[in-house]
Amino acid sequence: MNPAIALESDKQQVTAVITHLVKPGREQEYEQWLHDISAVAQQFEGHAGVSFIRPQDASHPEYVIVLKFDCYKHLKAWLDSPVRQRWIDKAQPMVQQAQNLEVLTGLETWFTLPGKLVQRPPKRYKMALLTAPTVFAVAQFLSFILAPVLVGLPPLLRAFMVTIATVFSLTYVVMPRVTRLFYRWLYPR
Repeated sequence: MNPAIALESDKQQVTAVITHLVKPGREQEYEQWLHDISAVAQQFEGHAGVSFIRPQDASHPEYVIVLKFDCYKHLKAWLDSPVRQRWIDKAQPMVQQAQNLEVLTGLETWFTLPGKLVQRPPKRYKMALLTAPTVFAVAQFLSFILAPVLVGLPPLLRAFMVTIATVFSLTYVVMPRVTRLFYRWLYPR
């Protein structure tokens, strides 16, 4: 499955989220397949890592593969490669249905929650409406909190340190909570 996606820039990191529903009794064979295909994908230009979310419930053996590449062009080269297609063909007897593939870029990764089934990203205007005030609030709060610690640094370095603290706070603490709070609005049924 090739995602139809247009990016403003081919220079941003992309994440492909692939889900497979594995047939009962084929989990061990599938685990080996995951290990082998991951080793092959690592040889492709731009590969930036892979992680797996294994099934939490034996009655619904869904595996999630989170695959990162440095840019869409390199991800697409892997997704469209004959090598990958051969590996996908090998997986067919182990899975209950064709893979589900989502490609996420930029802000969309802030709006995913662990433990939730992967779905289409929220509308861009919704992401922008939540991100702008959240970034503003976090940056202002951290500027105030960090001001005494950073007082002796040059202004540009101070701004850089606050920016780093803001991005890490947003990524690991704030945006998951904001996403939970506004989940029904972001992902209407």
